[in-house]
Amino acid sequence: MEDKLVTLAIRTYQRATMLKAVLEKNGIEVIIHNLNIENPEVAVGVRVRIKESDLPKALTIVEEIEKAWEPAADKSTKRTQVLIALNFADLIEGTIDAGFAIAKLLDAEVVILHVYFMPSYTFAEHHSVKTYSVKHNELLRRTINLTKADAENTENMIKKRIANHEIADIPFSFVLKEGVPEDQIIDYCKKNKPALVVMGTHGKGVATELIGSVTAEVMESTSVPVFAVPAHSTEKISEIHRIAFVTNFDQKDLIAIDKTLEFFGSKKTDIYFIHAREKNEAWDEVMLGGIEAYFSKHYPNISAHYNFVGFGDNPDILSDFLSENKISLVAFNARRRNMFARLFNPGLSYSLVLHSNTMLFVTHI
Repeated sequence: MEDKLVTLAIRTYQRATMLKAVLEKNGIEVIIHNLNIENPEVAVGVRVRIKESDLPKALTIVEEIEKAWEPAADKSTKRTQVLIALNFADLIEGTIDAGFAIAKLLDAEVVILHVYFMPSYTFAEHHSVKTYSVKHNELLRRTINLTKADAENTENMIKKRIANHEIADIPFSFVLKEGVPEDQIIDYCKKNKPALVVMGTHGKGVATELIGSVTAEVMESTSVPVFAVPAHSTEKISEIHRIAFVTNFDQKDLIAIDKTLEFFGSKKTDIYFIHAREKNEAWDEVMLGGIEAYFSKHYPNISAHYNFVGFGDNPDILSDFLSENKISLVAFNARRRNMFARLFNPGLSYSLVLHSNTMLFVTHI
């Protein structure tokens, strides 16, 4: 049976050629598909393709080398940032509202990141690459100009809302990047370390898995806390009073609880600690009791509730629980996982993003 080619990554031309060199040094045959070989400096959407059988080994290598290639963190003093990942084609005001409200709370500036994608049109014969392009440079210029125009319109809208006292008057700026949305958002977080990423869970139209998977991938891949706002959410940050915290009894959950209440806690807060389980275990009762003792000691003025919810692989059970208890926000701590694990075993982030219409807050302690 023929070993088919799969796309390992989509990178810039320079980064793709670097990956190709490293992978081939490790005995993995690589083909790169580039839109415009004659002008690589303006090429976009470069695909790194390998044999499917080499995928597990290649994923491990790529994750290690790209981590090594990350630039050293800038130690200079910078104002705290709240990053709003925004799609101009599906502008969600609730995402902007949330980002500016939390930025005011943190005395931070807002950076609005938009990622645009230029498609590649390529076909291959054996191991040679042939390219097909119709006025590629003109298409690139048109896309960039349209993106800049969208950014200007969004900027004017934000300034108008600030003038009308609808959102806080704090500094904001735009960053426009070409590429794959989740890759660019994760890369920005690695380089700039914002205090929080704010993004939508789905678009305003049909909540497709394609859109939701971007948010879920960012949640599971970045080390920065992520706050995800559903498209049709009208609830303000100040109106979040009922929080569900999903716990697996890890000690780091206690730190994650502190972080959640730092952003969203108030004297009116009711927090529901929930744990998923398939069957009754006495040890679960003991562990939940430990969280209860910690919480009552550190947050005596906040009402807490403790529940076991056997949602397992059925997210509808959790959704019913959230609806019955009028939960505004679901919070949980997600450990960062390697690419192989994320690809073949999607975690809680994917389940909640794709099946819940509740705001989500994810930490990575």
